[in-house]
Order: sequence, then C-alpha cells, then structure tokens
Amino acid sequence: MSSSLSLAVRDSATMLRRNLLHARRYPSLTLNLLLTPVMLLLLFVYVFGDTMSAGIGGGAPDRSEYIAYIVPGLLLMTIGSTVVGTAVSVSNDMTEGIIARFRTMAIHRGSVLVGHVLGSVLQSVLSVVLVGLVAVAIGFRSADATVLEWFAAFGLLVLFATALTWIAVGMGLISPNAEAASNNAMPLILLPLLSSAFVPVHAMPGWIRPVAEYQPFSPAIETLRGLLLGSGIGHNGWLAVAWCLGLAVLGYFWSASTFHRDPK
Repeated sequence: MSSSLSLAVRDSATMLRRNLLHARRYPSLTLNLLLTPVMLLLLFVYVFGDTMSAGIGGGAPDRSEYIAYIVPGLLLMTIGSTVVGTAVSVSNDMTEGIIARFRTMAIHRGSVLVGHVLGSVLQSVLSVVLVGLVAVAIGFRSADATVLEWFAAFGLLVLFATALTWIAVGMGLISPNAEAASNNAMPLILLPLLSSAFVPVHAMPGWIRPVAEYQPFSPAIETLRGLLLGSGIGHNGWLAVAWCLGLAVLGYFWSASTFHRDPK
C-alpha cells in the first residue's frame, strides 16, 4: 500500500515537472489567455468605470469603488481563462501519442492527470497574482480585510481553480483536437460575463437574472468580494464551496473514467 502511494506521489511529481516545463517553453498560450482579464480590467476601469460606478451606486461617479467591485470577478475569470490552456494541453497529449506511450510504461496511470491538475492550479494562482498586481497598480485596495479573510480568499481561489481544472481536463480528454478543446472550454470564460462580476444581479434584465444566479461564478465572486473588502458574504460562502466541491468531484470522476477507458 505504502509502495503504491509512494509510486503515485513520485510519478505525479514527475508529471508536474513535465507540465511546468511545457508551460515555460511555450508560454504564448498562457499569456494570450491571461491578456483577456487584464484587458477587461483596463477597459471597464478606464473606459466604462465612471459610467458603471454611477449606474451601480446611483450617485456621483467613483472609479475607485468600481475597481473594488470588479476585481474579485476578474480574479475568478482569470482562473477560467487559464484552465482553457489545460484543456488544450490535455487534448494535445491524447492526440499526439504521448499518452499511448505512457500506457506502456511502468508508471501510475493517474499521475498523468494529477500532473496536469497540479500544474494548472499553480499556473492559475500565478495568473491571479499577476492580475492582482495590475489591479493594485491601478488603484485596488483591500484595507478592510483581516488576515483570516485573506487566507480564506486564497483558499477559495485554490479550491475554485482545482474544480475548474478537473472540468477542463475532462473537456480536453473528450476533444478530438486542440481547437475543439479550446471551444469546449470556452464557457469557462463566457460564464463570468453573465455573472455578478461587472454589475449586480438585481440590476440585470429579468430574463438573464436566473443565468447569473444559478451558476458557480456568481456565489464565488460574491464570497471573494466580501472577503477582500471586509463585507458580509451571507449564504454565498457555502454556495461557493458546494459548487467547487461538486464540480471537482464531477470533473475528477468524469476525467478518470474517460482516461482509464481502453482506447479502441
């Protein structure tokens, strides 16, 4: 039992190093996906910031308040953008023959997926830090958050990244090529646009409000917003955790069953 566990840990670490080396050698995909939340941040702050802040607050324009409002959503959108690259990477592995080679080697079969997940979560955290630094540079401040709330916010980001990564791995496994994998994972970028990331749910038209309410991004955004700004999170905290755990379990079993299925 212990030897099997040590083999799994060793092989997973090896696959993690492999994926990190790939990300370092071919950074263009990660950088392209990272540009989306950065450009949206700059666009909504400097082009729409005054108008949006006045509309949400119902008073004088206040760009600093709108920066504080949209940054939590864009941090989670950054995770959604980053894991698209994971779906593409997994699809490449499946279609280029390396997985067939791994199947003939004496390695723990699950380590291939674990390496992808760990590498993606690390990249997601790094991407969130980079976007966060851009947000701080243009005026975002989180002075009211306590140390415990900062740790809780970091834990939520890691949990959310893990959940979306397992879903992205499953999307990559069922995709016939990298282009299809990118298209299949596109909802992970589009869903934040239909959430409370940019405007409150109650300010949306009635026909789109259910889409914003009943999806994983909105409760996670509201929870992260409350933690970073030191405000209340209400019932959104347990909803966000429930969404993350549910998606992680679903993604894990979906990915594992697809990957361990013998190729025809």
